[in-house]
Amino acid sequence: MTERTTETEITFAHAFSLDSLVEALQAGTYRLVVDEELIEGLSFPAYRRVATHLEIPAIAIATGKRQFLQVTSKEIDEALAADAGRPPDGPRFVP
Repeated sequence: MTERTTETEITFAHAFSLDSLVEALQAGTYRLVVDEELIEGLSFPAYRRVATHLEIPAIAIATGKRQFLQVTSKEIDEALAADAGRPPDGPRFVP
């Protein structure tokens, strides 16, 4: 099965929280890694998202270690919407 990985940087102007975290994360730029696999048997190429991970800590903090938190695209959309001060009325993040 063919897989692809897309890395995107997202920036939060304010501290934010996610369902899978005990404490809020600091404002900053974070790397979002999306893994997708090719859906076979179609007459055109299409991919299905199989995992989304947020790299912790913020990119600005150079620790030498890469720690990933599994998240959903909905969580990221809602956190970005809240950070921008708008209601999460629909998908906003698309890698």
